[in-house]
Amino acid sequence: MLNIKELRSSYGESEVLHGLDLDVAPGEIVAIMGRNGMGKTTLMKSLMGLVPPRHGSVSIDGTDVTAQKPHQRVASGIAYVPQGRMIFSSMTVQENVETGLTVTDERSVPEDIYELFPVLLEMKNRRGGNLSGGQQQQLAIARALASKPKVLLLDEPTEGIQPSIIREMARTLRRIRDEKGLSIVVSEQVLSFALDVADRVVVIENGQFVHDSPRAGVDEAKVSKFLSV
Repeated sequence: MLNIKELRSSYGESEVLHGLDLDVAPGEIVAIMGRNGMGKTTLMKSLMGLVPPRHGSVSIDGTDVTAQKPHQRVASGIAYVPQGRMIFSSMTVQENVETGLTVTDERSVPEDIYELFPVLLEMKNRRGGNLSGGQQQQLAIARALASKPKVLLLDEPTEGIQPSIIREMARTLRRIRDEKGLSIVVSEQVLSFALDVADRVVVIENGQFVHDSPRAGVDEAKVSKFLSV
């Protein structure tokens, strides 16, 4: 569903991603793990087209999107929940979710989105800025799902969220995968969350993938060592 081949991305003359290869199967959840500054966010932005790659290719469901702008990639089936959530704080919950409909033929928010996030239905007329961190994260995911993606990218979704909400989020993401059949790529530093949600754990270190393992065979001590400062 998602194919990354020889991906190299830079900020100016400084190359951050050094020839990454990754295949994500339909319905697979992959956690990209690594410390701050190792390239997780740059990878997410490169997949979304916010950081143009210097070399390599990105394909979604067999379609090469490497030359596409971000809004075109959304239409091709990529949805992105950025670090910090980036919801529209002065808009209502419903208005926030509706911004995700722009690439679909829908005029109103599909009911199944509110079924996934009942708290958003209760608060749909409340301003996004008045929601808690966990509720804003749910809102950001709901907005991304409104575009009917094939691949959902989440950058550090557990950041600033309390543990009970993190566990609930893992359950919700698995339910989204099961009900909608989409692939999910999540960048993360919290190993317990990654093991809770992902089918596969990939570690990025200094812009290169250094470990790739199915969840059942993850060497937790080895991965923890990569994550420790």
